[in-house]
Amino acid sequence: MRPFRTTAFAAVALLALAPAATAVADAHPTPKRGLLLTVSGAQDTWIRGVSLHCSAPVGGGHPQPREACDDLTWARGSFDALPGNPHPCTKQYDPVTATADGTWRGQPVHWKKTFGNACELDAATGPVFRF
Repeated sequence: MRPFRTTAFAAVALLALAPAATAVADAHPTPKRGLLLTVSGAQDTWIRGVSLHCSAPVGGGHPQPREACDDLTWARGSFDALPGNPHPCTKQYDPVTATADGTWRGQPVHWKKTFGNACELDAATGPVFRF
């Protein structure tokens, strides 16, 4: 009888925590317009984030919105096809993870990629993640 009580208690506890889990998931909202760009360090420690709007008016909080939007237009919204800014980088391993969530020309975007270090991120993505 004891295993049944333990299982039942665990099930009730999980159901009680479901709203809290939803609230945590919503703590990183997807913008209704444009993109939310973030860069995180090792073990997903959040470093910085900014919004980018490429439809009129171009802007958001991004320091180089025109350049970033031009590169995204060139890549047809594909973060894996960005022209970047190719340049040599050291082989020092200090991983950073870049994410993009939101919409690009009405299409949903959910992109995430880890780079060996910040220099490799800059070389691959150019002005898009230069904030």
